[in-house]
Amino acid sequence: MEEIYKPIWVSIIGNVLLAVIKLIVGFLYSSIALISDGVHSLSDVVTSVAGYFGIKVASKPPDKDHPFGHSRFEPLVAFLIGEALLVVAYEIGKDSLLRLLHGETIEVNSVMLGVTVVSILAKELMFRYSVYVGRKLNSQILIADAYHHRSDVLSSVAVLIGLGLQKFGFQYGDALAGLVVAVFLVKVSLEIILENVGYLTGRAPSFEVCEEIKRRALSVPNVLGIHDLRAHYVGNRLHVELHIEVPPNLSLKEAHDVSEEVKKRIEEIPEVERAFVHVDIKGVTE
Repeated sequence: MEEIYKPIWVSIIGNVLLAVIKLIVGFLYSSIALISDGVHSLSDVVTSVAGYFGIKVASKPPDKDHPFGHSRFEPLVAFLIGEALLVVAYEIGKDSLLRLLHGETIEVNSVMLGVTVVSILAKELMFRYSVYVGRKLNSQILIADAYHHRSDVLSSVAVLIGLGLQKFGFQYGDALAGLVVAVFLVKVSLEIILENVGYLTGRAPSFEVCEEIKRRALSVPNVLGIHDLRAHYVGNRLHVELHIEVPPNLSLKEAHDVSEEVKKRIEEIPEVERAFVHVDIKGVTE
């Protein structure tokens, strides 16, 4: 199995187990906090499955309909994951507010607290694994899925605090914990959405990346200058276009070799997928 798919399968299997446990215990003891946390874990299963297929499509080679490849499908799926999180946040927030308004309370026991602690530990391990592989492979789907795990960790911590408060006499602890889960979900979902909107709309890279592109181009012998540097994201990878200036005494083959070396060095930058290099003769062409 390819490395990029392993965190997805860990996420799917782990979240199915956690969701089933949380939902069973939540319904047995009428805990909206645990039920909400279980639904949160169940939403992770759905988005991880979507992420799996998103990675499959994004890794397909260029074809007639997509001459620059399918890499935009990855941030598209990550964007949809963010949208799904917003819907889950709304439902959890609504149910929590209704319970607060109606003054419903529950009895908290050690089983409920134990399930929450296990969830926190398991989700933190899943987060660390997914974000490590996601950053290593520059996969926005894995990174989005990882922060979905982190939102589960934070929401489970809120659930643990809420159930703990309720156990020691604060009657609205369970409902307040559900509300906090919703707030965490909104925060994470907006971060995922805004990040991937940039990838989908072809935003420019950071100043530091542009400077690295210039440095690498100017490090090639016979490159006297560069201009008209443009770069934008196609999915989560950069396409770069720039003009290099070469001495007028170079042969056509020598100028071509210089441009190929510039292209090679720029494409060695991890974020860059393709570089398009135009050759200008210093003092003759612009």
